[in-house]
Amino acid sequence: MSRRRRIRAEFVASWHAFLRRRTAVFFTFFFPAIIVVIFGALVQTQPTGGGLFAEPKGYYIAGYLAVVVLFTPLSRIGSTVARYREGSRFEKLATTPLTRGEWLLAQSLVNVAVIGAAALLLLALSVLVTGTAVPTTPATLLVVPFVALGVVLFCGLGAIIGRVADSQDGVIAASNAVALPLLFLSETFVTPDLLPAWFRPALGLSPLTYVARGIRAVTYPEATTAALPNLVVVAVLAAAFFVAGAYAVPRTD
Repeated sequence: MSRRRRIRAEFVASWHAFLRRRTAVFFTFFFPAIIVVIFGALVQTQPTGGGLFAEPKGYYIAGYLAVVVLFTPLSRIGSTVARYREGSRFEKLATTPLTRGEWLLAQSLVNVAVIGAAALLLLALSVLVTGTAVPTTPATLLVVPFVALGVVLFCGLGAIIGRVADSQDGVIAASNAVALPLLFLSETFVTPDLLPAWFRPALGLSPLTYVARGIRAVTYPEATTAALPNLVVVAVLAAAFFVAGAYAVPRTD
């Protein structure tokens, strides 16, 4: 089989495996939706009110999309690696021509498709629930590469977590320990001015910061950052984390 056919075969198998896990399908779409409902419709923003959610509604669209870009790849890829290890499936894969990079690429493409659909639903729900107007310009389409590259980035990180953690339960705990600080310290829901001045330079160490900044640049007219520089950073980080993740995928169990 050619490389393309190997990746396609693994993609199809992983896609059907995901669809068979109905609970995973449900929460992939339900979790980000409930975040929008809670914060967008119930808590709501309070411009000029100070504190959390003091920015206009459009500012937080990047945060809503960051939730699904961050949490789903970390937990899904990490759990998949742990599940394969527990079932000795990497030993079986080692007898096939499929390489670790091809396996992770196929898994990442499944996540791009799933999370892309979830992000589209989330964006529509954000507009419907919060009444936010998203700019309809060609630049808005840059949301697609930001989401796709962000998913690949965190798939690579998820593979590393799956290699380090010793079980699926360990993956969930480690994923949450990584994801929760990143979510609130990456210019998503907490604005930099709410953080201590000494800590603000550390925001640049979070890869999610550049995803959030880039999405905000094309969905929020008052954004103070440009999209293309952030897209370049996200692309470089996605490539680096993918290579590291592929290297972390076990050859055998």
